[in-house]
Amino acid sequence: MTLTFTERFFKYGAWIWTWLVLLFLIAPILAVIPLSFNAEPYFSYPMPGLSLRWYVDFFTSDRWLDAIQTSLELAACVTILSTILGTLAALGLSRTNLPARPFIMSVLLLPMIVPVIITAVATFIFYAEAGSIVGINLIGSFSGLVLAHTMLATPFVVIAVTSTLTGFDWSLSRAAQSLGAPPLTVFRKVILPLILPGVVSGALFAWVTSFDEVVVALFVSGPNQRTLPKQMFSGIREQVSPTITAAATILVILSTLLLVGAELMRRRSERLRGVTPS
Repeated sequence: MTLTFTERFFKYGAWIWTWLVLLFLIAPILAVIPLSFNAEPYFSYPMPGLSLRWYVDFFTSDRWLDAIQTSLELAACVTILSTILGTLAALGLSRTNLPARPFIMSVLLLPMIVPVIITAVATFIFYAEAGSIVGINLIGSFSGLVLAHTMLATPFVVIAVTSTLTGFDWSLSRAAQSLGAPPLTVFRKVILPLILPGVVSGALFAWVTSFDEVVVALFVSGPNQRTLPKQMFSGIREQVSPTITAAATILVILSTLLLVGAELMRRRSERLRGVTPS
């Protein structure tokens, strides 16, 4: 179909505007990455020279290594918990006869909708009240930080697995049950292989959510739980070091790789379900 001049104008204008907005959004990232290779301990353009000294400091400094270790341990625990809880929730919500299904889904997705500062304050107050009533002090503990991050990461798993379950043929599981397979075997042999791309994608999003989160960590973590984003935030307040740009660059690259992996898993899931990628 031949487009008119007005239609072509709006079509190419929309494309140009979209790319300009995208460039505006990624411009700060494009500015930070070159600064991480600056040879001098100050931010300036043009840079006087190139050096890897800030990456060396990032991987050799005790405070940065401790922050990396804490973030990796925290992200691993959160990923396991949120993946299990989110997958079970998605399987339950996939049943069309579930009563109050829209309400339950909206409650599960609240951590994604409510501003994170409100979630952090509410979590802090809840932990404080729970500590005074039950006697379990979750503020400043690693377990409290894991639970708070799990609350933020679980909705991503629910969305990823739910989208994979769209159009899922439940007759396969009923056929396996009719052949005498117990429920656990049906899930492990029939359901899980088909929804595995969604589970993996949700786990990747949960890992990124926990690894990059800073607001809740500032409220509920103690001095011994110094995550990498919290260390970066403290570094900006106490002393501005170009090592922060190296840490930010590594986080950007890591997040990009994980998102690419999630997209590849999504495409694989569509191929398995016979859906043509758009």
